[in-house]
Amino acid sequence: MATRPAVFLDRDGVVIDEVDYLRCPSQVRLLAGAAEAIARLNRLAIPVVVVTNQAGVAHGYFPESRIAQVHRHLDALLAGHHARVDRYEYCPHHPAGVIAEYRAECECRKPAPGMLLRAAGECAIDLARSWLVGDKLSDLEAGLRAGCRVLLVRTGYGRQAETSLDRLAPARVAVAADLAEAVEKHLDFGSSASRAA
Repeated sequence: MATRPAVFLDRDGVVIDEVDYLRCPSQVRLLAGAAEAIARLNRLAIPVVVVTNQAGVAHGYFPESRIAQVHRHLDALLAGHHARVDRYEYCPHHPAGVIAEYRAECECRKPAPGMLLRAAGECAIDLARSWLVGDKLSDLEAGLRAGCRVLLVRTGYGRQAETSLDRLAPARVAVAADLAEAVEKHLDFGSSASRAA
């Protein structure tokens, strides 16, 4: 039974610098204020779930095992700020991938909501009271399809995505400069009737 809200975060461009097909832990750089924002959610006992497309696996740019290495390094950086990610969900697939094992149309690659639905089912998360924070329209669409409230940050690809919000339901999308502002000023965890304005 769903009992608690969570915050779903895209990784690249929201928590860390956007690097096209980030390949190794040494490329991980926390965005300003992101660790402190996550620590604030931790103190509120709000689960933090990273949901990230990692099509570089399907394209053969790095092995699937590299994702765990990157996330371990990210965990270490966050720990230095007394912050933590409670769960990582990733999608290694792409329909045009060169690695046959990962060449697939799937339900986990955003804008599909599969990663959010899986985390919600396994962690008793109330999606209607949860938020998805991303920097791309595909992030926001995944959140909306899962029944979450959604927020676009202007970091990463967010400024570009903001010019195309009319492709979604813009009245249902909150916008913030970055993750720190999102957590401080926008995210609430009241009833599902309290939608983003």
